[in-house]
Amino acid sequence: MESLPALRLFRAIADLGSFAAAARSVGLSPAGASKAIAELEADLGTRLFNRTTRRLNLTEAGSLYLEQVRRALGELEEARDQLANLNAEPTGLLRVSAPMTSSLVLLTERIPEFLCQYPKVSLDLDLNDRRVDLVRDGFDLALRGGLRLEDGNLMSRKIGALCHVLCAAPAYLERCGVPQAPEDLTRHECIRFSLSGHAHEWTFLRNGQTVRQRITGRYQVASSLAVRDALRAGFGLSLIPRAYVAQDLASGRLVRLLDGWTTPDVTVYALYPSRRHLPPKVRAFIEFATGVLRGHTGTAVPQGPAPDHQLQSLQLTYQQD
Repeated sequence: MESLPALRLFRAIADLGSFAAAARSVGLSPAGASKAIAELEADLGTRLFNRTTRRLNLTEAGSLYLEQVRRALGELEEARDQLANLNAEPTGLLRVSAPMTSSLVLLTERIPEFLCQYPKVSLDLDLNDRRVDLVRDGFDLALRGGLRLEDGNLMSRKIGALCHVLCAAPAYLERCGVPQAPEDLTRHECIRFSLSGHAHEWTFLRNGQTVRQRITGRYQVASSLAVRDALRAGFGLSLIPRAYVAQDLASGRLVRLLDGWTTPDVTVYALYPSRRHLPPKVRAFIEFATGVLRGHTGTAVPQGPAPDHQLQSLQLTYQQD
């Protein structure tokens, strides 16, 4: 079967009219060039050159073959140049899969900024909480959050982390009391996010102590925004990414609970099929998403956004129950 080096050598011999000159141009010895052309002719079953000690001419078959070879090599070289341009700057269609809620809350408002920065990139952003198969479904990149990755066959890069808070509305706390420790949650209506890895058990950390608390509740839902709606309505309490309720906490609409206890951060990863020859458009989006998430990480939120007297009153009511 013809190889690209053999085809390039054949074209060079035809252009230069010399085996020796063509051999030098492709880094072969004259003997090596002669052997390569002999193998090409054997593979094709026809002679490409008529050679004497003084003259070198293409045969009729060689002339016909050269026309096709020039066209094929030209198209391949054009494709190579296009790939070189792709590798030089972000360009082309970029298909990204990302979770619905976190993207709507944190990412999509900034997407026009990314597209303005990279005018040669077109973005197909699929917002879906399902776990896509990047290779099968034709995605360049996926953003996923979790305490650990499930697919070890993909390349991954940590691009951020979501801090969770336990919170509830003051109206709920007035009605049901303020929990003082993780074990108190057994007495409360816990709103559960069904797509998380901790829908039935919440983990709390304090001073090197880890408490894994089983929780129950009548409401389980596959949307963090729906969890937020239930919190705002005073239905119960829940763990939710801090960024989703930052304004509610700051205004006192929701109150952060279990002062002194923290929960494990949920890491956000960028996943892609291979690190080899990572296209600039993928690298650019990863850097963009990292910057966006960095802006939502470490934002200070008051432990008790409700007025002190209000929270103290709620705690006193709970302790007397």
